[in-house]
Amino acid sequence: MPEPALKHLLSVDDLGGRAGIEAMLDLTDSFVEVLARDIPKVPALRGKTVVSLFYEESTRTRLSFETAAKRLSADTMTFSVSTSSVKKGESLLDTVHTIEAMGIDGIVVRHPCAGAPHRVASWSQASVVNAGDGRHEHPTQALLDAFTLRRHRGPSLDGCRIAIVGDVKHSRVARSNVKLFDALGCEVTFVGPPTLMPERLDGWPATVSYDLDDALVDIDVVYLLRIQRERIGQALFPSVREYAARYGLTSERASRLKPDTLVMHPGPLNRGVEIAADVADSTRSLITEQVANGVAVRMAVLWSLLGSGGPVI
Repeated sequence: MPEPALKHLLSVDDLGGRAGIEAMLDLTDSFVEVLARDIPKVPALRGKTVVSLFYEESTRTRLSFETAAKRLSADTMTFSVSTSSVKKGESLLDTVHTIEAMGIDGIVVRHPCAGAPHRVASWSQASVVNAGDGRHEHPTQALLDAFTLRRHRGPSLDGCRIAIVGDVKHSRVARSNVKLFDALGCEVTFVGPPTLMPERLDGWPATVSYDLDDALVDIDVVYLLRIQRERIGQALFPSVREYAARYGLTSERASRLKPDTLVMHPGPLNRGVEIAADVADSTRSLITEQVANGVAVRMAVLWSLLGSGGPVI
């Protein structure tokens, strides 16, 4: 049986540039078709076992990966830190060895420490998917965002102007998205207060603006990042109210966007902070569609890692 070409997905870089990204997005179309069937399931990964190893709380990402694995007929296991031996002091290394001893093929890792999925990949024979690690990356979020955009703007995103707004400095979503969007020919601008921008832009193919109203002129996509309320104590901005006034996508700001400008957000939302409730629910918002497309994208990723290279049934 031939080995899959892709062993791990730890970073957008693992996709091999524009050609590899577009191949993964094209493969995702096949799984969108599967999900539209009366019985949205194929035996593509029957006999494979995928474990979710989440050291951070998550709803969308964990459920999306688990649903994707089940739609491919893989067996799934869920690791919960709150009910595990981690509470007794078990190390990540020992946890990985314990899980691997049970016979698994894929590990989906979410961890607060940057680089943790890379360590897991070095310890295990299983394929590893990075579902978010610290301030590093979240490659499948970037894939599902690009897939969602292509369904609205066509197969080419060349020249698409995207404003990524909010806490870029601490955002793994921003780091993965700017890499992937740049590879697909997009023009990215980071927008937010100076305290939430990277100290340096080395390796970030983007420009920076501190004025949202100025940045929104002629923009094609407004991609809003969640403001983490717990960071207020670090004095990164004076108050939630002031942040919302200066950098939130209010109804008034949304009314000044081009008619075809799209709005995106990785979730969960802080309604009334980074985005007004009516804007989040408007026809220009792709937020719910992003969640739906996440399952198909993760099916494509798991199939690429664990499949035999044969056709999708």
